[in-house]
Amino acid sequence: MSWKDFKKNNIEKAKVARPWDLINPDTVYVSEEKAKERFDICLSCPSLIQLTKQCKKCGCFMSVKSKMETAKCPIGKW
Repeated sequence: MSWKDFKKNNIEKAKVARPWDLINPDTVYVSEEKAKERFDICLSCPSLIQLTKQCKKCGCFMSVKSKMETAKCPIGKW
């Protein structure tokens, strides 16, 4: 792997939402409308555990994850 590819891969990984981003004051959040749109998609997904609102694929609490700008659905729905 070239240095350019290595650097590109690491920059892309840095843009992924991580659990500790919740307490990071520099975390960027989406608008309330966008967060609601994302979470509504989660609510209709069979991979969501309805009781805890956790995703079966990634284990995240989707009511929180859907608000983070860099977060992505693990199965590509948003």
